[in-house]
Amino acid sequence: MADEEDETGYDEEMDDGSGGVDCGHGKRKRLFSKELRCMMYGFGDDQNPYTESVDILEDLVIEFVTEMTHKAMSIGRQGRVQVEDIVFLIRKDPRKFARVKDLLTMNEELKRARKAFDEANYGS
Repeated sequence: MADEEDETGYDEEMDDGSGGVDCGHGKRKRLFSKELRCMMYGFGDDQNPYTESVDILEDLVIEFVTEMTHKAMSIGRQGRVQVEDIVFLIRKDPRKFARVKDLLTMNEELKRARKAFDEANYGS
């Protein structure tokens, strides 16, 4: 499926890719394409999804992360992004809030487990 690169009506030179990273060579550096391909496959897409689909999804991800980062930098301590700022921004979205809460809890559990493992192996 990914072999079909040429679609009529879409001109890559006209798209400046304003939401992502520009390498200065006319083509943007793709940061998350491998991970997005795996996620798309995990959610039921083809094992080799169209490159255009991955590129569009990556543009959306980069735009979302950029917007959230700018918003987080404008609240709390100016010019710094902290976990509390991100939690504050997503507090009204129950799905995102629950996922962030789960990830933060898992992170704390992993820290405690690593600490206990290190203390058991290397002593106090």
